[in-house]
Amino acid sequence: MKNIALYYTAIAILLCGLSTLSATGCNRRDTTKKPVAETTEAAINEYSHESLLGEVLQQIQDSPKNSQAYYHLADLYERQGRYQQAIEAYQQVIRLDPDKEYTYFKLGTAYSRLDQPEKAVDVLLEAAKRLPNNPIVMNNLAIVYGKLGKLDEEVVALQKALELRPKYASARFNLAITLIKKNDLDGARAQYEVLNKIDRTMAQELKKRIDRVQ
Repeated sequence: MKNIALYYTAIAILLCGLSTLSATGCNRRDTTKKPVAETTEAAINEYSHESLLGEVLQQIQDSPKNSQAYYHLADLYERQGRYQQAIEAYQQVIRLDPDKEYTYFKLGTAYSRLDQPEKAVDVLLEAAKRLPNNPIVMNNLAIVYGKLGKLDEEVVALQKALELRPKYASARFNLAITLIKKNDLDGARAQYEVLNKIDRTMAQELKKRIDRVQ
């Protein structure tokens, strides 16, 4: 149980610090060069996921209504790329504790990773209602809008993310890419100028994208 106790402590610290994440602390680039989705997860312990998984499953067997255990189960599945199982566990968390706000964000993001944007958008809209000051939620909601071809809504969501966190490099990059899709190259260039002062590596990638369509 020592392993899972350390895991629980790290998750608790992570969730408590959600609202105070730094602008650079949660940026994660997508090496496939798609819009940059965000999570606030990090490698938080040295133990194997399989070892923790067994302990969490045992805890659920002992306490079937433990929403926190289901949340940890979902998180472990997500880290392993087992998104359908993560979705089912997050759904159980919501059934047991519908006020656990961050679960909606995690569920919506898991739907997005399974390329189910229709389901993702509904859940992420609920997450945005419950976490209105979270720029990461708005960034991921924007990406789902993009998958649905709703570029205007994507722009609005990204602008909201940047209103909440002006130095949010991933959201600014994503906004510029969306503006390129809308043939607004002047707008994309303006985002490049700002991004170049925040994250030069991402800015260089953005410049390549802009140059390709000129």
